[in-house]
Amino acid sequence: MAETIRTATADDAGKLAELAAVTFPLACPPDASAADIQAHLEKTLAEANFVDYLADPHITVLVLDDGGQLNGYTMLIAKPASDPDVASVLSALPSTELSKCYVHPDHHGQGAASRLMKASVADAAEKGAAGVWLGVNSENAKAIRFYEKSGYQRVGTKSFKLGDTVEHDFVMEHTL
Repeated sequence: MAETIRTATADDAGKLAELAAVTFPLACPPDASAADIQAHLEKTLAEANFVDYLADPHITVLVLDDGGQLNGYTMLIAKPASDPDVASVLSALPSTELSKCYVHPDHHGQGAASRLMKASVADAAEKGAAGVWLGVNSENAKAIRFYEKSGYQRVGTKSFKLGDTVEHDFVMEHTL
């Protein structure tokens, strides 16, 4: 069966949590502690969190589904930015946050992330967004290059708490 991009359902919550446990650590700075990463996974990326995300009418989770195997996902949040550091730098309003964009490492370099990004941007546009924004760790050069190639520009910075550590993210925006 060919890989398809579809909207996740509540039945995907467990698989999404498993995928997040593999992919989230790859986006963390090299000096992030295993304890901080594990705390973040338990606090925000556990199966129960995905059940809640999937039930929220302002959140859309898109998945790369290959015959029931989830190889990637994005999470779009169609709400005004609550972080004042973010809200102050966004120019394309209303804006949707691309909160998560992850592809299993076995599928890196095969265009999966680009396909998922295109579908995510199209979804946000269809729902009325004028822009999409995201936060990316300032040390994650590979992700920053990908986002730049996908049409995002750095517009500011924000802080992100990873366990007990404060990390620094670039805020990037894509005008639709």
